[in-house]
This record gives sequence, structure tokens and C-alpha cells, in this order.
Amino acid sequence: MAPKRNGMILKPHFHKDWQRRVRTWFNQPARKVRRRRARQAKARLIAPRPVAGPLRPVVRCPTFRYHTKIRAGRGFSLEELRAAGINKRVAKTIGIAVDPSRRNKSTESLQGNVQRLKEYRSKLILFPRKASLPKKGDGSAEEIKMATQLVGSVMPIRQALKKEKARVISEDEKNFKAFASLRMARANARLFGIRAKRAKEAAEQEGEKKK
Repeated sequence: MAPKRNGMILKPHFHKDWQRRVRTWFNQPARKVRRRRARQAKARLIAPRPVAGPLRPVVRCPTFRYHTKIRAGRGFSLEELRAAGINKRVAKTIGIAVDPSRRNKSTESLQGNVQRLKEYRSKLILFPRKASLPKKGDGSAEEIKMATQLVGSVMPIRQALKKEKARVISEDEKNFKAFASLRMARANARLFGIRAKRAKEAAEQEGEKKK
């Protein structure tokens, strides 16, 4: 609350050495250079693996507000790995993130992530642990020569936006009352049990009358 009239100033904190307590940010440009050098060092260290890390699944954002958007999840579920024919232990060694606690609740997301795994596996070039003893599934010498380190996210996720073309509004759409329809649907859902009970009692009474 602001002071009024020509009164005494309450609690004047004017004898503090505030200059010593100010937080400066003069190290920002040097920190930027340091972060960039750290990223480059990490990329050299993990080469030829992708810079952005392992492959992530496509998941829906939680809550009603954001569930129309998709994003990268923590890791693929065990069911998705099983459907794609990839062992969960092998998956971690070939750049696939695994989340054992995740559960699939829709067939569409399961099939989409399985397809994502298969596409990643088809594009992947595996380097043999021993060049003299290549195993089944390892890349050939020509593929290894052509392999380059991927910069950026692995198989980036893009939002699927469907734009509708402009059209003439029909008479049914003009006459449709959205608010009234919603209220009626809510009322029908709320009174469903009571109406079913009354209909059953009425049917039983009709049967007794006929007897």
C-alpha cells in the first residue's frame, strides 16, 4: 500500500550495500562458446553415432487441451519392440530408447511406432565390433565407408495438420444448434439409468395387468 500525505517513510532500507549483491551476466558470451565446444567434443566422442541421441517414439501429449499434438516420448514399449522383432537388450546397443513402464493403449500408436522402428532399422548401418569378424546384420565395407554422423534429431517428428478447403456453409449447418445439442446429450447421459429403470418397471406392470 502506497504512503499517503507528508508522513514518515516506513522501514527505509537505504543502508544496504546492494552493489555487492547484484547478479551480473558478463560471462554469457564465454558460456556460449563453452557450450558449443562441449557439444563438439561430445559429437567427436560418440561418433559415428547420431549427435542427438537415441531414437524416440511418437506419443500423444497428455490432457484434453494438448492431446491433439504429438511429441517424442521417453522410449519404446516392450510390446512395440516385440512387434518389430527387436530384442530389448539389443535395442539399447543400436540407438533405440526403451521404456519398460510404458503401455500401449491404442492400436494406431502401436502400429505407427512399430513402423518407425522398422524404418529406422532399414536405414541403420551397424559397425562390426571386430572388422575381421563381421556378424549377421552388420554393415558391409562399402556402407561403412559411406556412413556419416547424423546432425540433428533422428527421424524428426512432424505435426500432421490437415487444412480444410473453403466451402459454402450448408443449410443443415446453419440450422444446427451446438449448445442445445450438447445440453441434450448431457441430459440424456445423466438420465439414462433412471429412464431405463422406469421403462423396465412400466414393462413389468404391463405384464402383470395382462395376467
